[in-house]
Amino acid sequence: MGREKILAILEENQGRYISGEEISACLGVSRSAVWKKIKNLRELGYKITGSPRAGYLFEGAPDLLYPWEIQKGLRTRLFGKEFFHFRQVGSTNLAAQDLARKGYPEGTVVVAEEQTAGRGRWKRAWFSPPELGIWFSLILRPPLVPLKVPQITLVAGVACARALHAELGFKPGIKWPNDLVCDGKKVCGILAELEAAAEQLNYLILGIGINVNQVKDDFPLELREAAVSLRMVAGRRLRRLPLLRRLLEFLEEEYELFCSTGFAGAREKWLEYQVTLGKRVRVQEGKEEFYGEALDLDFDGSLLLRLAGGETRRCASGEVMLCRET
Repeated sequence: MGREKILAILEENQGRYISGEEISACLGVSRSAVWKKIKNLRELGYKITGSPRAGYLFEGAPDLLYPWEIQKGLRTRLFGKEFFHFRQVGSTNLAAQDLARKGYPEGTVVVAEEQTAGRGRWKRAWFSPPELGIWFSLILRPPLVPLKVPQITLVAGVACARALHAELGFKPGIKWPNDLVCDGKKVCGILAELEAAAEQLNYLILGIGINVNQVKDDFPLELREAAVSLRMVAGRRLRRLPLLRRLLEFLEEEYELFCSTGFAGAREKWLEYQVTLGKRVRVQEGKEEFYGEALDLDFDGSLLLRLAGGETRRCASGEVMLCRET
Protein backbone atom coordinates (compact mmCIF):
# COMPACT_ATOMS: atom_id res chain seq x y z
CA MET A 1 0.00 0.00 0.00
CA GLY A 2 1.60 3.23 -1.14
CA ARG A 3 1.59 6.48 0.80
CA GLU A 4 0.03 8.29 -2.15
CA LYS A 5 -3.00 5.96 -2.27
CA ILE A 6 -4.00 6.45 1.34
CA LEU A 7 -3.38 10.19 1.06
CA ALA A 8 -5.64 10.35 -1.98
CA ILE A 9 -8.47 8.65 -0.05
CA LEU A 10 -8.04 10.95 2.94
CA GLU A 11 -7.93 14.07 0.78
CA GLU A 12 -10.99 13.03 -1.21
CA ASN A 13 -12.87 12.80 2.10
CA GLN A 14 -11.44 15.96 3.62
CA GLY A 15 -13.99 17.55 5.95
CA ARG A 16 -15.57 14.28 7.06
CA TYR A 17 -14.50 11.23 9.00
CA ILE A 18 -13.77 8.05 7.09
CA SER A 19 -13.50 4.78 8.96
CA GLY A 20 -10.47 2.57 8.97
CA GLU A 21 -12.71 -0.19 7.70
CA GLU A 22 -13.67 1.86 4.62
CA ILE A 23 -10.03 2.67 3.90
CA SER A 24 -8.93 -0.94 4.33
CA ALA A 25 -11.72 -2.11 2.01
CA CYS A 26 -10.71 0.43 -0.66
CA LEU A 27 -7.07 -0.62 -0.51
CA GLY A 28 -7.52 -4.32 0.15
CA VAL A 29 -5.34 -4.30 3.28
CA SER A 30 -5.90 -4.82 7.00
CA ARG A 31 -7.02 -2.08 9.36
CA SER A 32 -3.73 -2.56 11.20
CA ALA A 33 -1.83 -1.73 7.99
CA VAL A 34 -3.99 1.38 7.58
CA TRP A 35 -3.24 2.47 11.14
CA LYS A 36 0.51 2.08 10.57
CA LYS A 37 0.35 4.25 7.44
CA ILE A 38 -1.70 6.89 9.26
CA LYS A 39 0.87 6.90 12.05
CA ASN A 40 3.67 7.39 9.50
CA LEU A 41 1.80 10.26 7.83
CA ARG A 42 1.36 12.00 11.18
CA GLU A 43 5.09 11.63 11.80
CA LEU A 44 5.65 13.34 8.44
CA GLY A 45 3.57 16.31 9.59
CA TYR A 46 0.13 15.54 8.17
CA LYS A 47 -2.77 16.60 10.37
CA ILE A 48 -5.03 13.56 10.77
CA THR A 49 -7.45 13.31 13.67
CA GLY A 50 -8.47 9.84 14.83
CA SER A 51 -11.68 8.80 16.58
CA PRO A 52 -12.33 5.20 17.74
CA ARG A 53 -15.92 5.35 16.50
CA ALA A 54 -15.80 7.79 13.58
CA GLY A 55 -12.48 6.95 11.96
CA TYR A 56 -9.99 9.41 10.54
CA LEU A 57 -10.37 13.09 9.66
CA PHE A 58 -7.82 14.64 7.29
CA GLU A 59 -7.18 18.26 8.27
CA GLY A 60 -4.27 19.26 6.10
CA ALA A 61 -0.79 18.65 4.71
CA PRO A 62 2.37 20.26 6.06
CA ASP A 63 4.15 22.92 4.02
CA LEU A 64 7.07 20.60 3.44
CA LEU A 65 8.55 19.97 0.02
CA TYR A 66 7.87 16.24 -0.21
CA PRO A 67 8.34 14.78 -3.72
CA TRP A 68 4.87 13.21 -3.83
CA GLU A 69 3.31 16.58 -2.99
CA ILE A 70 5.36 18.49 -5.56
CA GLN A 71 4.66 15.92 -8.28
CA LYS A 72 0.93 16.12 -7.61
CA GLY A 73 -0.28 18.36 -10.43
CA LEU A 74 3.23 19.15 -11.69
CA ARG A 75 2.93 20.04 -15.38
CA THR A 76 6.41 19.23 -16.65
CA ARG A 77 7.70 16.75 -19.15
CA LEU A 78 11.02 16.07 -17.46
CA PHE A 79 11.82 18.35 -14.52
CA GLY A 80 10.94 16.80 -11.18
CA LYS A 81 10.14 13.31 -12.41
CA GLU A 82 13.16 12.12 -10.40
CA PHE A 83 13.08 13.82 -6.98
CA PHE A 84 15.23 13.69 -3.85
CA HIS A 85 14.11 15.38 -0.63
CA PHE A 86 16.24 16.06 2.45
CA ARG A 87 15.15 17.51 5.76
CA GLN A 88 18.73 18.73 6.11
CA VAL A 89 21.72 18.60 3.76
CA GLY A 90 25.04 20.39 3.49
CA SER A 91 24.39 21.67 -0.03
CA THR A 92 21.81 20.60 -2.61
CA ASN A 93 24.36 21.35 -5.34
CA LEU A 94 26.85 18.91 -3.84
CA ALA A 95 24.15 16.26 -3.43
CA ALA A 96 23.06 16.79 -7.05
CA GLN A 97 26.67 16.55 -8.27
CA ASP A 98 26.97 13.15 -6.62
CA LEU A 99 23.76 11.98 -8.31
CA ALA A 100 24.86 13.38 -11.69
CA ARG A 101 28.12 11.43 -11.50
CA LYS A 102 26.06 8.29 -10.83
CA GLY A 103 24.15 8.89 -14.05
CA TYR A 104 20.86 10.32 -12.82
CA PRO A 105 18.95 11.89 -15.71
CA GLU A 106 18.42 15.45 -16.73
CA GLY A 107 15.62 17.07 -14.77
CA THR A 108 16.44 15.31 -11.49
CA VAL A 109 15.64 17.63 -8.56
CA VAL A 110 17.32 17.75 -5.16
CA VAL A 111 15.45 19.84 -2.59
CA ALA A 112 16.20 20.45 1.09
CA GLU A 113 14.22 21.98 3.92
CA GLU A 114 17.54 23.25 5.31
CA GLN A 115 21.11 23.61 4.07
CA THR A 116 23.94 23.73 6.57
CA ALA A 117 26.58 24.69 3.99
CA GLY A 118 24.61 26.41 1.26
CA ARG A 119 26.72 28.33 -1.23
CA GLY A 120 26.22 31.30 -3.51
CA ARG A 121 28.43 32.82 -6.16
CA TRP A 122 32.04 33.67 -5.28
CA LYS A 123 32.01 30.89 -2.64
CA ARG A 124 29.85 32.97 -0.32
CA ALA A 125 27.70 31.19 2.25
CA TRP A 126 23.98 31.12 1.47
CA PHE A 127 21.76 31.40 4.53
CA SER A 128 19.30 28.49 4.28
CA PRO A 129 17.21 28.17 7.48
CA PRO A 130 14.79 25.24 7.91
CA GLU A 131 11.38 25.39 6.21
CA LEU A 132 11.54 29.11 5.41
CA GLY A 133 12.88 29.06 1.86
CA ILE A 134 13.14 26.99 -1.28
CA TRP A 135 16.60 25.49 -1.66
CA PHE A 136 16.94 23.16 -4.63
CA SER A 137 19.21 22.02 -7.45
CA LEU A 138 18.54 20.63 -10.92
CA ILE A 139 20.67 18.24 -12.94
CA LEU A 140 20.93 19.44 -16.53
CA ARG A 141 22.70 17.85 -19.48
CA PRO A 142 22.37 20.52 -22.19
CA PRO A 143 23.81 20.01 -25.70
CA LEU A 144 26.20 22.95 -25.23
CA VAL A 145 29.88 23.72 -25.11
CA PRO A 146 30.95 24.93 -21.64
CA LEU A 147 31.45 28.46 -22.99
CA LYS A 148 27.67 28.82 -23.38
CA VAL A 149 26.83 27.84 -19.78
CA PRO A 150 26.66 31.45 -18.46
CA GLN A 151 23.67 32.01 -20.76
CA ILE A 152 21.76 29.26 -18.92
CA THR A 153 22.09 31.18 -15.66
CA LEU A 154 20.42 34.18 -17.29
CA VAL A 155 17.74 31.88 -18.69
CA ALA A 156 17.18 30.52 -15.17
CA GLY A 157 16.89 34.06 -13.82
CA VAL A 158 14.20 34.82 -16.40
CA ALA A 159 12.31 31.62 -15.53
CA CYS A 160 12.38 32.37 -11.80
CA ALA A 161 11.28 35.98 -12.31
CA ARG A 162 8.38 34.87 -14.51
CA ALA A 163 7.36 32.17 -12.01
CA LEU A 164 7.30 34.55 -9.05
CA HIS A 165 5.46 37.17 -11.10
CA ALA A 166 2.82 34.65 -12.23
CA GLU A 167 2.36 32.99 -8.84
CA LEU A 168 2.48 36.03 -6.55
CA GLY A 169 1.37 38.90 -8.74
CA PHE A 170 4.31 41.24 -8.18
CA LYS A 171 7.25 41.71 -10.51
CA PRO A 172 10.76 41.03 -9.19
CA GLY A 173 13.75 42.65 -10.84
CA ILE A 174 16.80 40.91 -12.27
CA LYS A 175 20.21 42.34 -11.42
CA TRP A 176 22.81 41.16 -13.89
CA PRO A 177 23.38 38.37 -14.41
CA ASN A 178 20.66 36.50 -12.51
CA ASP A 179 20.06 37.80 -8.97
CA LEU A 180 16.39 38.44 -8.30
CA VAL A 181 15.68 41.53 -6.23
CA CYS A 182 12.63 43.11 -4.63
CA ASP A 183 12.75 46.64 -3.25
CA GLY A 184 16.45 46.66 -4.10
CA LYS A 185 17.19 43.63 -1.89
CA LYS A 186 18.13 40.10 -2.94
CA VAL A 187 15.38 37.50 -2.78
CA CYS A 188 16.80 34.76 -5.01
CA GLY A 189 20.26 33.58 -6.01
CA ILE A 190 21.32 31.16 -8.74
CA LEU A 191 24.55 29.17 -8.87
CA ALA A 192 25.62 27.04 -11.84
CA GLU A 193 28.39 24.46 -11.45
CA LEU A 194 29.55 22.12 -14.19
CA GLU A 195 31.77 19.19 -14.97
CA ALA A 196 33.34 19.15 -18.40
CA ALA A 197 36.15 17.44 -20.29
CA ALA A 198 37.77 19.57 -23.01
CA GLU A 199 34.81 20.96 -24.97
CA GLN A 200 32.37 18.30 -23.75
CA LEU A 201 29.91 19.24 -21.01
CA ASN A 202 29.21 16.22 -18.83
CA TYR A 203 26.55 17.85 -16.66
CA LEU A 204 25.47 21.17 -15.22
CA ILE A 205 24.05 21.65 -11.73
CA LEU A 206 21.74 24.61 -11.41
CA GLY A 207 21.28 25.61 -7.77
CA ILE A 208 18.52 28.02 -6.79
CA GLY A 209 17.83 29.55 -3.40
CA ILE A 210 14.73 31.67 -2.71
CA ASN A 211 13.93 33.44 0.54
CA VAL A 212 10.23 32.71 1.03
CA ASN A 213 8.89 33.04 4.56
CA GLN A 214 11.58 34.77 6.60
CA VAL A 215 10.78 37.89 8.56
CA LYS A 216 13.50 40.49 9.04
CA ASP A 217 14.68 39.11 12.37
CA ASP A 218 15.22 35.66 10.82
CA PHE A 219 18.16 37.00 8.82
CA PRO A 220 21.60 37.39 10.39
CA LEU A 221 22.43 41.02 11.19
CA GLU A 222 24.88 41.28 8.30
CA LEU A 223 22.15 40.33 5.78
CA ARG A 224 19.22 42.40 6.99
CA GLU A 225 19.96 45.39 4.77
CA ALA A 226 20.79 43.30 1.70
CA ALA A 227 18.26 40.44 1.77
CA VAL A 228 14.48 40.22 1.70
CA SER A 229 11.91 37.44 1.58
CA LEU A 230 8.80 37.03 -0.55
CA ARG A 231 6.74 37.13 2.64
CA MET A 232 8.16 40.54 3.52
CA VAL A 233 7.22 41.83 0.07
CA ALA A 234 3.80 40.18 -0.14
CA GLY A 235 2.84 40.95 3.46
CA ARG A 236 1.66 37.41 4.14
CA ARG A 237 3.01 33.92 4.73
CA LEU A 238 3.26 31.93 1.51
CA ARG A 239 2.83 28.26 0.60
CA ARG A 240 6.08 26.90 -0.77
CA LEU A 241 4.63 23.85 -2.55
CA PRO A 242 2.74 25.65 -5.34
CA LEU A 243 5.63 28.06 -5.73
CA LEU A 244 8.15 25.27 -6.32
CA ARG A 245 5.80 23.62 -8.81
CA ARG A 246 5.50 26.88 -10.73
CA LEU A 247 9.29 27.36 -10.67
CA LEU A 248 9.92 23.92 -12.15
CA GLU A 249 7.33 24.51 -14.88
CA PHE A 250 8.78 27.84 -15.95
CA LEU A 251 12.36 26.54 -15.70
CA GLU A 252 11.57 23.66 -18.01
CA GLU A 253 9.75 25.91 -20.46
CA GLU A 254 12.58 28.45 -20.69
CA TYR A 255 15.31 25.81 -20.72
CA GLU A 256 13.75 23.81 -23.56
CA LEU A 257 13.15 26.98 -25.55
CA PHE A 258 16.78 28.01 -25.04
CA CYS A 259 18.10 24.59 -26.10
CA SER A 260 15.96 24.58 -29.25
CA THR A 261 16.12 28.22 -30.40
CA GLY A 262 19.05 29.87 -28.61
CA PHE A 263 19.43 32.82 -26.27
CA ALA A 264 17.57 35.56 -28.18
CA GLY A 265 14.13 34.88 -26.67
CA ALA A 266 15.43 34.75 -23.11
CA ARG A 267 17.37 37.96 -23.71
CA GLU A 268 14.19 39.83 -24.61
CA LYS A 269 12.46 38.58 -21.44
CA TRP A 270 15.53 39.41 -19.35
CA LEU A 271 15.28 42.99 -20.59
CA GLU A 272 11.66 43.14 -19.39
CA TYR A 273 12.69 42.30 -15.80
CA GLN A 274 16.14 43.87 -15.55
CA VAL A 275 16.97 46.59 -13.02
CA THR A 276 20.61 47.13 -14.05
CA LEU A 277 20.61 49.03 -17.34
CA GLY A 278 20.88 52.77 -17.17
CA LYS A 279 22.41 52.55 -13.69
CA ARG A 280 25.89 53.39 -12.51
CA VAL A 281 27.54 50.18 -11.34
CA ARG A 282 30.70 48.97 -9.67
CA VAL A 283 32.20 45.84 -11.18
CA GLN A 284 34.64 43.48 -9.47
CA GLU A 285 36.47 41.16 -11.89
CA GLY A 286 39.08 39.22 -9.98
CA LYS A 287 41.38 41.81 -8.43
CA GLU A 288 40.26 44.54 -10.81
CA GLU A 289 37.54 47.01 -9.87
CA PHE A 290 35.98 49.58 -12.16
CA TYR A 291 32.90 51.78 -12.50
CA GLY A 292 30.64 52.48 -15.42
CA GLU A 293 27.11 52.91 -16.69
CA ALA A 294 25.31 49.69 -17.62
CA LEU A 295 24.21 50.16 -21.25
CA ASP A 296 22.81 46.90 -22.59
CA LEU A 297 22.77 43.12 -22.46
CA ASP A 298 24.82 41.83 -25.37
CA PHE A 299 23.51 39.00 -27.51
CA ASP A 300 25.82 36.53 -25.77
CA GLY A 301 24.64 37.54 -22.28
CA SER A 302 27.54 39.87 -21.47
CA LEU A 303 26.86 43.24 -19.86
CA LEU A 304 27.93 46.26 -21.89
CA LEU A 305 29.28 49.18 -19.88
CA ARG A 306 30.27 52.75 -20.67
CA LEU A 307 33.34 53.64 -18.63
CA ALA A 308 34.22 57.08 -17.34
CA GLY A 309 36.44 57.81 -20.35
CA GLY A 310 33.58 57.06 -22.76
CA GLU A 311 34.84 53.69 -24.00
CA THR A 312 32.57 50.64 -24.02
CA ARG A 313 33.58 47.52 -22.12
CA ARG A 314 32.06 44.07 -22.22
CA CYS A 315 31.65 42.32 -18.86
CA ALA A 316 31.23 38.54 -19.28
CA SER A 317 31.81 37.66 -15.63
CA GLY A 318 32.42 39.38 -12.34
CA GLU A 319 30.25 40.85 -9.64
CA VAL A 320 28.10 43.87 -10.43
CA MET A 321 26.85 46.15 -7.65
CA LEU A 322 24.41 48.97 -8.24
CA CYS A 323 25.75 52.31 -6.99
CA ARG A 324 23.44 54.26 -4.72
CA GLU A 325 21.80 57.22 -6.36
CA THR A 326 22.69 60.57 -4.83
